[in-house]
Amino acid sequence: MRAVRKSTRLSRQLLAANAVRHSSTNAVSIKPLTSVLIANRGEIALRVGRTASEYGIKTTTLYTDPDAKSQHALSSPYAVNLGDASAYLDGDRIIQIAQEQGCQGIHPGYGFLSENPTFARKCTEAGITFIGPPWQAIEAMGSKSESKNIMIAAGVPCIPGYHGSNQDPEYLKKEAANIGYPVLLKAVKGGGGKGMRIVNKPEDFFAQLDSAKSEARNSFGDEVMLVEKYITTPRHIEVQVFADKHGNCVALGERDCSIQRRHQKILEESPAPHLKEDIRQDIWEKARAAALAVKYEGAGTVEFIFDNDTGEFFFMEMNTRLQVEHPVTEMVTGEDLVRWQLIVAEGGKLPLTQQEVEQRIKERGAAIEARIYAENPDMNFIPDSGLLLHLKTPKPTPTVRIDAGFVAGDEVSSHYDPMIAKLIVQGPTREAAIAKLRAALEEYEVAGPITNIEFLKKMCVSPDFVAGDVETGYIQKHQDELFTPEPPAPEVYAQAALGLALQEISRAHADLFAGPSVTSIGYGNHFQRRQVDLVETPANGKGDSTSTPITLVQTAPTKFDITVGSHSYSNVVSTFAPSTNILTTFFPHTRLSTTFIRDGDRLTLFQQGKQYRLQLALPKWASKALGVKDLTNSVLAPMPCKVLRVDVKEGETVKRDQPLVVIESMKMETVIRAPHDGVIARVVHGAGDLCKAGTALVEFAEEEK
Repeated sequence: MRAVRKSTRLSRQLLAANAVRHSSTNAVSIKPLTSVLIANRGEIALRVGRTASEYGIKTTTLYTDPDAKSQHALSSPYAVNLGDASAYLDGDRIIQIAQEQGCQGIHPGYGFLSENPTFARKCTEAGITFIGPPWQAIEAMGSKSESKNIMIAAGVPCIPGYHGSNQDPEYLKKEAANIGYPVLLKAVKGGGGKGMRIVNKPEDFFAQLDSAKSEARNSFGDEVMLVEKYITTPRHIEVQVFADKHGNCVALGERDCSIQRRHQKILEESPAPHLKEDIRQDIWEKARAAALAVKYEGAGTVEFIFDNDTGEFFFMEMNTRLQVEHPVTEMVTGEDLVRWQLIVAEGGKLPLTQQEVEQRIKERGAAIEARIYAENPDMNFIPDSGLLLHLKTPKPTPTVRIDAGFVAGDEVSSHYDPMIAKLIVQGPTREAAIAKLRAALEEYEVAGPITNIEFLKKMCVSPDFVAGDVETGYIQKHQDELFTPEPPAPEVYAQAALGLALQEISRAHADLFAGPSVTSIGYGNHFQRRQVDLVETPANGKGDSTSTPITLVQTAPTKFDITVGSHSYSNVVSTFAPSTNILTTFFPHTRLSTTFIRDGDRLTLFQQGKQYRLQLALPKWASKALGVKDLTNSVLAPMPCKVLRVDVKEGETVKRDQPLVVIESMKMETVIRAPHDGVIARVVHGAGDLCKAGTALVEFAEEEK
């Protein structure tokens, strides 16, 4: 802790000097905003729009062709189509639209242009208020190397590393050796976990450097890297700061964001668990010093790496914008941070002093945010996309909040980040907040794309997380606990079969000309014996699928005898409500209420707070009749994607886990590796090709028998 304490006096001097500097400035004029253009999409566009509308500010929204029917595009009568999916990055056009619409200000949300100093400067030059910090502050903190120099001068501790201009790979590797492995490679212009790679040993350095540079180029148009010491048991603790034009700067508490995958956050909470009060006060002070060092205004987040082993913390970077997880801070302060942004942009003073903020935090307990993503945790959290066939959320209350950009029937696009919503809860204690989060997640139902909801439920009962023993490597260290599958109970298969039967019967009664699908042969309108095979495929794509036969004997309009493998249930009464997709069944031993969603041969069931995904097996005779191709020797695209490069050639012999193809989806690179040893028979798609999920990328030669 000595290194941290030495900088305390310097940061206090900076705070005092800044107060003197501002006290001598002229009074700041108040310029009320009456119209604002929201230069972002999704839930943040809706979030900003709600607050702006509440205070009588007209909002203009932007959308692209893929977003034409999105909720944010429909949220305002003033909406402008930008066209191409990438047009949210066209700052010049956005400024032009703001002028044409008579908007006095532009709110950039988070992401896209929110941390672009050129865009902020051009807004100012055009006479438009940029609702964010001055462009000079964005520029200073946007470079990870320059920001660290500023922080060192301000007395804010920084992690050891190389932040220089020499980008020769051999030189960077030499610096890594001087720092000592493991090291972290980070894009200087990076953010959101993009362009970051951990290197554990020298022989992996160049491969990881190439990968980080490639991702940085695609995400930020810049491949300059820095090398830092990688702390092996780190926590990610960040401080929400706010500053106005009158010299006021407050820290609105800290957030622990240590639960991450791919260097991106999944769960965020405030206050940080087991953080000693003297360290908490110190980290707040350093965050304020960091903001004042660049003459900051508006909302910002100062991010620190906290070493669990030593209790030291180090400046990592400053996000010069409102963060995705800002609702956590809103829950523990009772303040609307978008409203604070508007107040500062208009020239007003911060609504609370530091002392008042601290009192609020003491009174309001704890808050946790869970990000609901369309992604498959069992396959390294690869993104998913597609139509939201069914979406049911917990009931919002003063202590349960949902920030969402989607409703049922919307499509999660492969062009953008796959976050569906944020679920935020508040409780008097951390334990109460976790319990409330778990209960709310059990009410959440999403059918269509695969989501991380089931994974989040497991996190809520993970003993070390509940105890507050967190670090950024938590998920990797708890693999077995978090990813061990739980096979469905026999009643789940029974409910699936009942849902199929009753849904077919209800449709037939509604439409006399409706006929059964190929996979539901044997389901008629009369009492009969019915059999179906349901398949459960491993969520991680590894191992064999298991098929379970279910037999139904209908004995009355709503009564069945059911056999699931070796389990039998007699005189089961079951009804299905098509309007709500609710299947209610009275087994001899229990009553079950299940939400049953069918999408072709894919079945999704929600029952007793859990989700189950099953597949209706296609009969062998039907497969042959329909000419269904055997794809066992094909490597498939796991999600809609663009092929960046192909690393193998036809006729090449490859080993298991050897890289085959590199794809990009939702700004994230994924390496597709060989599932087994073999010979490449055909490269189906090359660099630049766009592929749907399930498309064959590479085909293996069939093994000789």
